[in-house]
Amino acid sequence: MILARWRVPLLAAIGVALVLAVVVGVLLLRSGAPIAQFMVTVCIAGLLWLAAVALVRRGDLPRWMVWFVVGIALTMRAMTLLASPLLSTDVYRYVWDGRVQMAGVNPYRYLPAAPELAFLRDGTVYPNINRADYAPTIYPPAAEGIFALAAVAAPGVFGMKLVMLAFDVLALGALAWLLHVAGRQPAELLIYAWLPLPVWEFAGSAHVDAAAAGLIALALLAASRGRSVWTGILLALAALTKFLPAVVLPAFWRRNDWRLPLAFGTTVLVLYIPYLSAGRQVLGFLGGYVSEEGVENGHGLFLLQLLGSVTVLPSWAGPAYIVVALALLAVLAGRFAFSVPMPAAAGPRVLLAARQAAILGAVVLVVISPHYPWYFAWLAPLACLAPIPSILWMLAAAPLLAHGAVETPIVPGAVYIPAGLLALRDLRRLPMFPHAIRSA
Repeated sequence: MILARWRVPLLAAIGVALVLAVVVGVLLLRSGAPIAQFMVTVCIAGLLWLAAVALVRRGDLPRWMVWFVVGIALTMRAMTLLASPLLSTDVYRYVWDGRVQMAGVNPYRYLPAAPELAFLRDGTVYPNINRADYAPTIYPPAAEGIFALAAVAAPGVFGMKLVMLAFDVLALGALAWLLHVAGRQPAELLIYAWLPLPVWEFAGSAHVDAAAAGLIALALLAASRGRSVWTGILLALAALTKFLPAVVLPAFWRRNDWRLPLAFGTTVLVLYIPYLSAGRQVLGFLGGYVSEEGVENGHGLFLLQLLGSVTVLPSWAGPAYIVVALALLAVLAGRFAFSVPMPAAAGPRVLLAARQAAILGAVVLVVISPHYPWYFAWLAPLACLAPIPSILWMLAAAPLLAHGAVETPIVPGAVYIPAGLLALRDLRRLPMFPHAIRSA
């Protein structure tokens, strides 16, 4: 009873504290302070966000509270938008790829350091491109299309930040509508809106994962209205911004629906056609990146890394791990797509799709254990509708990965081990199947 009376003041205080945490973080990064100090602010912000999620989920709040939620969210994003990219240089590659396309060159054809592109180099963007002398672009066609459009509509680094912020705001708008469709209270938008991860990685560092998040939110909206073709198109666009979101397709598709996979496949083909002149290079640096990040040999995979810290693993451990992981994903995807009927009502349908998509996305992220926090950000819209504790923890703790050494399991362990323990609890207590969704 006492907590119920204090929920609104507590949420207001947390919102203000989250804004202050962003202010402190920006100032620390600009001053060149030790990165550990910045990480302290991010950890505090993550814990505050988890507290806010717990409070907002405890019962109804005044309807006006959603405007406070949006106000705090936009304030945090405005501060990171106006700051220079401080945590990653990926945005410079985005701007470069857009510039290359505006010059009529296939971005998959040449390295940024290639003499054929010397005429495009400047003193601002080119010197900040990572892997410029050995890695062609890794980004799939939908991402390249976004970079090209940004080069026309909003050129430069700040323009790219505005484009990614637009996708972020698109996700906010779609989620606000989806919460209404699902019969959830509007203030639960803070599950996405106050999460520190998109604040820093979308408006701040302009990662293209913002586009994946916005497109997934739109796919959920299309699915809630029974629009199979649009759902397939939007999922294909999301998948061809970062590849990983392709794993959620079985959460939206059922075996009697031929339109969704047809729309998905057709969209993928249409998006690749303009770039096929690059031949086999059309996949860019994907293979090299997989090897560089230690996925190919297993050295960069957290679960194998953890086992390797206590025992000597055989040479076949990496390939065996990948086979087992793919089999697990296949079983899970098949269970969702072939054994779980999709509810007819819009609210239960979107909740089921979001929950199953969140589970598939979380499993694939744990399996490959990315070394960068923004790889988790596209899960945030799904978690807003399916606030599974294990996934919420990963989203809150993911910023720790920004500066954790790949060679030691300590930092990724702080992300994945608590998530794994929570997942064991989730398996017993959280609904994945229709009968539970109806009572949720």
